[in-house]
Amino acid sequence: MVSQFELMDQWKQVLKYGNRQFFKKKTVIYRQGTVGDGFYYLHSGIVKIAASGSTGKERMLNIVVPGQLVGVHAIDQQTHFTTAITAKDSVLYHFSSEQFKELLTEQPELIHLVTQTIIQKMSILLFTINMKALSAEGQMAIILLNLFNDFKNYEIPLSQQELANCTGLTRITIYKILRQWKEGGIIEIKERKFMIKRPDLLKGIIEDRS
Repeated sequence: MVSQFELMDQWKQVLKYGNRQFFKKKTVIYRQGTVGDGFYYLHSGIVKIAASGSTGKERMLNIVVPGQLVGVHAIDQQTHFTTAITAKDSVLYHFSSEQFKELLTEQPELIHLVTQTIIQKMSILLFTINMKALSAEGQMAIILLNLFNDFKNYEIPLSQQELANCTGLTRITIYKILRQWKEGGIIEIKERKFMIKRPDLLKGIIEDRS
């Protein structure tokens, strides 16, 4: 399967059809419960995807990296079931529903990319919903595997507090697990950034601890 990074060159050919927008760090791109109109392509920066439950507490679900789509589930003007917030100064290209329809007439192959993105995001959401059935290590392993699949060999700028917000675990639990994984050679930690060294061992944790 072609990776998201390999598809960036393909998107560069169609960005001229989108509306280029700049968002400062910690800016809400769209909020959960609002009606969307199209989707965004992340050109540079990082975007965090979060959702609020019945208690109103917000949890991070995923991190979007350059070359990926944001808010694609609202491509046909549906209600957003997540909130997107920039984690860094970011540049995004917005494609309205009408623009995307016109774009497909010229480059129909893009529908495959969008479909793959929707499947990927739904899979991540399903994992997150079911995370509470896993052990603490299993929950952590799923989050980091999701990030690894997006970043590949890229360093992941994620703090222990953000991991705590995402999983609902305490920072003490996060620290203990990360220290154990670092000693086991699963991850590497440098200045609040994570490098996944052994994704196969993370997969084993999910299978063994669920």
